[in-house]
Amino acid sequence: MPNKPLPDHPLLRHRDGHHARVTYEELFFDLVYVFAVTQLSHELLHNLTGFGVIETLILWFAVWLGWQYTCWVTNWFDPETPRIRGMMFATMLLGLVMAASIPMAFSDRGLMFAGAYVAMQVGRTAFIALHLPGGHPLAANYRRMLGWVSISAVFWIAGALAQHETRALLWLVAVLCEYVSPMFGFALPGMGRSSTQEWTIEGGHMAERCQLFVIVALGETVLASGATLADAATWNVPVVLALLANFVGTLAMWWLYFGTSSKDATAAITRSDDPGRIGAYFHYVHAILIAGVIASAVGNDLVLAHPHAHPSTAQVAILLAGPAIYLLGSAIYKRIVYGVVPVSHLAGVLMLLALVPVAFFADMLVMGCLTTAVVLMVSFCEGHLLRDRRRKDVQ
Repeated sequence: MPNKPLPDHPLLRHRDGHHARVTYEELFFDLVYVFAVTQLSHELLHNLTGFGVIETLILWFAVWLGWQYTCWVTNWFDPETPRIRGMMFATMLLGLVMAASIPMAFSDRGLMFAGAYVAMQVGRTAFIALHLPGGHPLAANYRRMLGWVSISAVFWIAGALAQHETRALLWLVAVLCEYVSPMFGFALPGMGRSSTQEWTIEGGHMAERCQLFVIVALGETVLASGATLADAATWNVPVVLALLANFVGTLAMWWLYFGTSSKDATAAITRSDDPGRIGAYFHYVHAILIAGVIASAVGNDLVLAHPHAHPSTAQVAILLAGPAIYLLGSAIYKRIVYGVVPVSHLAGVLMLLALVPVAFFADMLVMGCLTTAVVLMVSFCEGHLLRDRRRKDVQ
């Protein structure tokens, strides 16, 4: 059965049945995440090892969780009220400190990174919990959430005080606490568990917020290509071809998300009998999908900076993993929206895997062109499927 509307509260968004708009406060808040995504891609680019990938993945989930939990707050609560706006700007400052700490989060600035992140997560959650009356439907949910982010905080701070592998292990546990606990309704002994039926969200707003983060990630990919091009000593034919391959690949990723499913995704979450559950799915899958964009941005940098170089094993992995992760994330996303997994995406992943032996004989430019060709072919297939779907809907 559909979610019941939340009772009135001075900090809650006013719901009149129309699509809740994304506010200027939220758009301003997202600017920090442009910087954070840039920091992550640079961190991976300069630490392209097995352990470096694990470190970057942990940092990415921290960045995503900080944004995700804020997104849920601004779906329920009105960012244009002074108290929520002030909370968002304080969170934004902490997010800026966290993002600035990313390059040295696993060395000298671990405590700064963890401290800013914990203050952001615990502070925001406690702020909302204190402002909700005890009998409000969201109050119990936020008390449980506060319990889980507090448990996670112990592992973040303990990890910051530890070294190397121990820090990574403790921070991984912290990430799992916050990423997995919503799947179980933030269940805690003596406090019960939340139900997604209680998470009365505005579906259009939630979908649009996720879409805007994808724009942030794709925008950073374009900016990174432009910055690498600006640093190139000469703009010869290989460099221009590399730029073209990077841009077309990014455009194909844009099309796979915005050209084929974004409007349908908004409709799917809005019309669902359990929007909270679909909203949670959106957040889980976007963490994967955007990770693919970030990894693809690193591959683009490598192609543009060294078009004639032969890739190392680690570079081969990132060149192929970026688009493969994106296609897998996109496939899961469309499974949520349409109820079926697109065969074109799975075929694209298999084609990327088939390029592994080729990668050890080809140079960066050839690999960049080949991976772009794969994503482009998948996008063309999706375009045809989209037209067929719309034609059937009309009939």
